Amino acid sequence: MEINRKVRSRKLNTRVDLTAMVSISFLLIIFFMVAAELAKPKIMDFGHGDSGCGPKPECNKPDENRILTVLLDDNDKMITYMGLIHSPVQNPKQVKYGRDGIRRELLNIDRKVHEYSARMGKPEIGVTVIIKPSKKSNYGNLVDILEEMNITGINSYAIVDYYTPEETKLLASN
Repeated sequence: MEINRKVRSRKLNTRVDLTAMVSISFLLIIFFMVAAELAKPKIMDFGHGDSGCGPKPECNKPDENRILTVLLDDNDKMITYMGLIHSPVQNPKQVKYGRDGIRRELLNIDRKVHEYSARMGKPEIGVTVIIKPSKKSNYGNLVDILEEMNITGINSYAIVDYYTPEETKLLASN
């Protein structure tokens, strides 16, 4: 006589170890938190007069004694002027790259601005440099001027791609 025996398969343990998944989850959370913090925009104040001084237009305009504009053009051409283009504190002049050119100019102007700021009661305020590379200037010139900002210790600067008509004429004439 034959006995019908059913063959039963053994049940395997189906437990899954999630230790690695937890580690990866924490790494992803940390990555996205850091990425979100670095993606926040940074805002720089250009030293516009005293904040909240009122509706008077002359009260809210920038202090032209603290602003240096650097115009970059092709063939390593660089023109600097202090103040506003229509009424400069220092007339526009062409400056060369390097230690005896733009670096000396930046250090002299920063020293003068610190002296001016000390007379105004705020000795910690230095020069604000506005760097304006033209469409013809090369990337190396921009890197060079940013390196000069780092060497001279000027940390208040901005790169602007807008040229006024007066600045365009100034670059064309020199």
